[in-house]
Parts: sequence; C-alpha cells; structure tokens
Amino acid sequence: KMNVAVLQLEVNANQTKDERIAHAVDILEGMYRDNKCPQLVLLPEIWGTGFFNFDNYYKESEEAQGRTYSAFAPLAQKLGCYILTGSFVEREGSDLYNTSLLIDPEGSIAARYRKIHLFGYKSRETELLKPGKDITVVDTELGVWGITTCYDLRFPELYRAMVDRGAQGFLVAAAWPLARLDHWSLLNKARAIENQCYLISCNCAGSHGGITFGGRSMVVDPWGVAVASGGDRETVVWASIDLEEVEKSRSAFPALRDRVL
Repeated sequence: KMNVAVLQLEVNANQTKDERIAHAVDILEGMYRDNKCPQLVLLPEIWGTGFFNFDNYYKESEEAQGRTYSAFAPLAQKLGCYILTGSFVEREGSDLYNTSLLIDPEGSIAARYRKIHLFGYKSRETELLKPGKDITVVDTELGVWGITTCYDLRFPELYRAMVDRGAQGFLVAAAWPLARLDHWSLLNKARAIENQCYLISCNCAGSHGGITFGGRSMVVDPWGVAVASGGDRETVVWASIDLEEVEKSRSAFPALRDRVL
C-alpha cells in the first residue's frame, strides 16, 4: 500500500507567486515535522500564478528547472517521496507551456508533462500557450502512472492511450471551476472506471478573476469508488491505495481484454 497526500490549495488573489510557493512548502515541511510520510504528493494546476491570471503568465513563467522545481526537489528528498508539482507556466525560448513535473525521491525529474488539450472556453490559455505533444506515462517505484491536466479529462482517448502504455493510475492537476463541478465528479470516476485504473486528482480551491474553483479533489479506485475526496476549501486529502487492486479489478471484470476497437 502507498500513502497519498493531495494538496488542494486555495488560490488567494492577495498573494504573490512567491508567497503561494512558500505556503505550499510550509505544508510539506509540516508533514515532515509531524512525521507524516506520504509516498506521493500532488498539487493543482497553475496554482502559483492562478490559472485565470492570464496577464501574469509571461512574467511569472519559468524554465523547467526553475522556481517550482527548486522549491520542491529538496522536499522530495527530505520526505523521501514523489511530488507532482502541479503545473506552472513553463518558458522555453519564446514559447510557453502548461507544464507539470513529477519529482522523484532523489530530487530528479522523473517525468515532465506539457498539457495537450488547452482550454479555450472563456479562457486565454489557447492564445497564450503552446499545446504539448507527448503522452506522458512514467514507470516509478510506486507503479506506472499517466500524467494529465484538467481539461484533458474530457478526452477519453488520451487515457486509453496511457493504459495501452501500461498505466495503472492517472495523476491529474486541475483548476476546474465550480460552475462545472458535476462534470468534474463524473469525469474523474468515468476515466477510472473505463480504464480500470486509480485516478488521483488535485483541484484548486478559492477564487480569483471572478472564477470560483470547485475543489473536491479525489482519489478514485479502479471500480470508480471515490475512496477519499476534499470539500470546497483548502485541505490536504489523504488516502492509502493498493495498486494490486488494479490487476484484481481487471481479472474480475475483464472489460479491457474485451475491447474490439
């Protein structure tokens, strides 16, 4: 079994990016002091800048091994865990990406995922950022995980492609609005059920730019049961999961084996 900690952070409009990063670091330092030792930690989507703070995207962009990586790599080593940094605006040359890093317990980058499906509905993400091109599945000491971001949840073919690459679970960083909370809950469970995988999602809480986030981060098992979930405020969602349940579910109900297309 493995312990998971999902940091459902509030994006406070009155804080700077540095203050938000310092706050998240404090939460993880507190876990270390209290001897709470997750093996996997997740943070949400563009939580440092705030997803809807589009005017700040360029000036708060960073290189892949920039401020976010530098803040969390030492903590991954200290806690001896994997950390999905949540996403940040990555700058490479003149291009910007919505990028998440998975940092391993040695403080190295185990995987980098650039969000493939950019969000254009009442959003400037498609205008400001470049879409990623690579499906990201990473084999870790904790199993094989596919990494996605928020709007990706609406595209089941991406998740099926990750299963075809061996994924046993999905890690999802998100900034999903409260206005479409029903879709969030449904899609979290659907992606787990149809692929007989765990799905661990970390959503933002709070509000900025006139948008309120939905929270309700989840840990969903391969049967589609939310074994843990958050409310609508900042919280840490803890769960213990067992990846043996993936193979058990696939053996007991072999839907993946019955695929025709």
